This record gives sequence, C-alpha cells and structure tokens, in this order.
Amino acid sequence: MSAPEERTALPRPASLYAYALRLQHAEPDGRLPMGGYSLPDAPERRARPGRDWRESEEAARKALEPLLTEADTARAAEEVDRRLCEAGVNSRHIFSVVDKMTLPDEEQARALGRRLTRSGTTAYAVGTGIALLTRLGEPEDVPCLRTLGLLRGFTRHAIRALDAIDVPTAALLWLGCYTRESELRPLIDALTARDDEGARAGLLRVPMDPRTVDSAIARRIAESVLLSGLLRDEPADEAILAQGARLLARMTSPRHYEAEIRSYRDAVTVYAAVIARASRLTPSLDHYATLLALALDLHSGPSVLLDWRPGQREALLDALDSLLTTPDWAAVLDAREPADPAERHRLRWARRTARQPFTAGPDAFPLRIEVVVRDPADPDIVETRFLVDGRPLVPEAFGRGPGHSPEHLLHSGSLRATADGQEVQLAEAYCTEGCCGALFVTVRRDGHEVVWGGWRGTSKGVVLPEYRFDAAAYDAEITRAETDHSWAWPARTTARLITKGLRESPDVVGRWRLSRGRAGTDSSDPDTVVVWFFFQPEEDGPWLQFSWQLPDDGTPPEARAAAVLRRLAEEDPKGYAKISGGSREYAEQLGFPWPEG
Repeated sequence: MSAPEERTALPRPASLYAYALRLQHAEPDGRLPMGGYSLPDAPERRARPGRDWRESEEAARKALEPLLTEADTARAAEEVDRRLCEAGVNSRHIFSVVDKMTLPDEEQARALGRRLTRSGTTAYAVGTGIALLTRLGEPEDVPCLRTLGLLRGFTRHAIRALDAIDVPTAALLWLGCYTRESELRPLIDALTARDDEGARAGLLRVPMDPRTVDSAIARRIAESVLLSGLLRDEPADEAILAQGARLLARMTSPRHYEAEIRSYRDAVTVYAAVIARASRLTPSLDHYATLLALALDLHSGPSVLLDWRPGQREALLDALDSLLTTPDWAAVLDAREPADPAERHRLRWARRTARQPFTAGPDAFPLRIEVVVRDPADPDIVETRFLVDGRPLVPEAFGRGPGHSPEHLLHSGSLRATADGQEVQLAEAYCTEGCCGALFVTVRRDGHEVVWGGWRGTSKGVVLPEYRFDAAAYDAEITRAETDHSWAWPARTTARLITKGLRESPDVVGRWRLSRGRAGTDSSDPDTVVVWFFFQPEEDGPWLQFSWQLPDDGTPPEARAAAVLRRLAEEDPKGYAKISGGSREYAEQLGFPWPEG
C-alpha cells in the first residue's frame, strides 16, 4: 500500500491532517517521502481574475480578521474556507497576510490555528492554521505540523513553523522532503526511526563534497543530529569531531545562494566546542584545511557577524593559531606533495593561506580589502572581501553571493575613485543578477575624500550609510590590494599576466579579427590556464567562442605568459584553440567544424 500510485487511490478522509497521517502510517519503516505526498484531488481555486497580489492580500486580511476574535472556534474554522473562497484569494498569499496581522487575543488565535490544522479539509483552511501556528505554535503542535509538512504545498510553511518550535524536527522534515542525495538516506532513515547508533553511523558516512552537501544541507544535518550535543556528549570521539568541523566549514560556503552559518542557531556554541577540542584531531591535510577554512571565516567571512561575546571570536582565532603552529600541525605543510592533483592543489593552498587569517591589518584605516581563496574542497571560489570597521560588508549587506573575484574588482581598476564616479558591482547572487540580484556601489572622489554611496541591491531591510574615506589612505589601500598577489597560485598568476597583456595590446588578437581576449583557470582543474576569444566577423552576425587550454608544465608564470602572448601575436589562435561557444549553425556559416562529443 506504500507505492506512490496506490497512495493517491486512498479515499479522501474528513481532514487533510487525517489524510496525511494515513499516508504516513502506510509508509514502511516510517520513511519520510522524498518530495512529499501530493494533496488529494480537489476543485482548483484561482484568485479572482485581474487582481494583483496586494488586492489578494487585502481581501484575505478582510476575510480573516473578524474570525480571529470569534469565540466559537468551530464556527470560525468553517467560515475561513468559505470567506477566502468567496473573496477569490490566492492561497499563497495567506501566509504573508497572517504574518502581518495584529492578533488581539493570542490564545484565541492559537486555538483557531489548532482546529484548522487538525480538522481543515482545504488548502485555505489548513494553510491559515499553519500560518497562525508559525507565530503561536507550541511543542504540542509539533506532531501535527510535521505530518502536514509531508504534503506538498505545506512543506515549506510547516518547516518554517517548526523552526520556531522544534528545530531538529524541522531539519529532519527538510532533509527528508528536499534532499535527493542517496548518501543521506541512511542518516535520514535512522533519525526518523530514532535509531541513535544508526544515525551516528549515517552521519559519519556522509561525504563532505559540495555536490552532496551544500551549505543548506550542512546546516540541516547539524540541526537534525543535535551536533552541539554530540560534541558535548562525545568529546573524545575524533570522527564525530572531524565531521562536525567539516559541517561547520561547509555552512560558511556561499555556493548555492548563501552561506547558512548565520542561520545556524548553535553556530557560536559549535565553533567553541570544535576549537576547544581541535587538539584531539590527528594532524592531517584534511583536518588542517578544515580548521584553516574555519579560521578564514572567523577572520573576515560571515561568521564575524555571529552573536559573539566581547573578545570571544578573537580568542578562538588565537587558539587556532596556537594549534596550527605547533610542530605536529606545522609538519602537515612540510609534507611531501601528494600524487593526487586535487590533494596537491589543496596542500599548496594551505601553505599560501596559512598565515592570512591570523594577520590583522592596520586598525587606523576603516576599510580593509582582502582576497580570499576558499578551501579547494569547495572549488571555484576566489572572492574579494571588504571589511568596514572590521565587519564584512558583502555578507552583511547582501548575503546571496560572495564578493566578485579580484580580476573583476581589483585588476580591472574598478575600485579606483574618480571625480565623475562610477558604479561598481561588488557581488552577484549565485543564481545570477537576473534571478536574485546583485550589490552595487558608486565610488567617487570628493575633494580629499573618497565616497562609497548610491547603494543598490542590498538585502531587504538593510540600509547602508554613505561611507567616506580619506582619499590618500584609500588610494594606498587600493594599491596594496591590487599589488598583493600572495593569494594566487601559478596558473592564476599566469592567467592574470596574459589578461593584462591582452588588455594593454588589444591588437595581439585584433589582427585575427578576435575580441574579448581574456584568461582564467579551469574550474575543474585549477592548475590549467584557459584563454578565451570571441570571433564575430560582422556585427549582429554569427559568432563563436574559442578556448585554448594550457595545462601546467612547470614553467614560471612570467615566462609562460610571455610565450603565450608571443604565439598569439604570431599565429592565428583559431587554428589551434577549440570552439567552446556558439552553435553548429554558426560554425557552418563561418567555415569551422563543430566539435563532436
């Protein structure tokens, strides 16, 4: 009776809660359904034609408000569905309406919410009940909310309600309904079955690669297993400690929209527990890199913004510094380089980055610009960080993506201040500006000062002031940041020098009717340089992109870049670079074979 096609054949019970319970009990071993169950078939209800969301919300408010003080909750519950249906309200707007409503009698509103969630037969009724319990729910409401969260359409809202009452249950519901990684199923099933040993084993088997565990999944795993309690109860268990440190480091990653560390309520507690016990970890490259990643975020990332006690964050950084400079841990950096390219790249990163989070900039000037390369286990993130009075600007003002690369912001001269001023995009959402926005600032010189103002794209509710910096000190900070290449590995330096040469001498590729020449590193192999060109003989005509890959051959960056620029000047790269953009049709029109495979 647990097959999906059989579940939908169940007769519809009197309430959606009873319907969800029946499906849940039919599930073997109590396993949470991936993606949730479908709501039973019901007549489709649409918002009144021509009504925008503001009108729909206002209609919902007028329909619900009188019912919140109705003494007879049974009658009020019956009226909710009828009134919302008659008003032609979009059911998705109910939650935002209830969020904003004044609740004159919270006990009465809570009672109505409970009746609606337990006896409601429509999305209108149950949605209103969940919305009320999001504000007023108590522990006794957890089982009902968890069960209703198994129904698609209610999952996200039930999780939000549970987050305010029972975070581990909310996290488990989130994992069960939203994650599709098979590696997580043993952990989820064990937690669902309340099998502590199975959950521990499942936690230790979770692979900490970004394809399986992103920032959001890491937070929900930590919440569902009560990580802070595990670290307190099993302080000597190295495997649990190491996995906890990896989860914490993964939560600081801005990949896949935003870092979750600020949403993790136990972040400060877990940071303190991990660092206090870090000496129990066996010195290894993985453990060193994980602790270094935590230090980088404590130094200049989103973790700076957590609710620290005075001096607590600085003390944790000092503790990490003391540990990682002990002979046993320092020996990790002196080890022979691994044969595996990814591990070799990670070791070299650790060597370059080892002192960065423990080296404070001057306190006199309020702006500090740093380029941070994240642990290569979280690939393709090289970000420019801006600390204003010690606080990281991009996570605090935007948060939906990291600061742009130094090539975009520093090597281009974008942050140089002129009297005319220029708007600069400091960061972009991971899903692109067109989806979730970007953070912009206008940089201009005003006499003896440089002004950062005209902010655009800040997060909702964030209002940034106009920052004014001493112009001479600002220019010095920009120059320092532009010329500090200590963060870069050889391939990245080679790419920078090639791009610089192409920018300074556009005729190098212009003679071959190519444009937009630039270089970077391969996202899947950071030791490989890639040079890109754009070929479009006629404006608005067919076009192709070419790329030339240059694997690491041990040549010093300066010599490698010079050799590349010489070949580009002497030989048309369309003859040896590969087509990497455009279309088969465009290639045929321009006389090039389209690559197969």
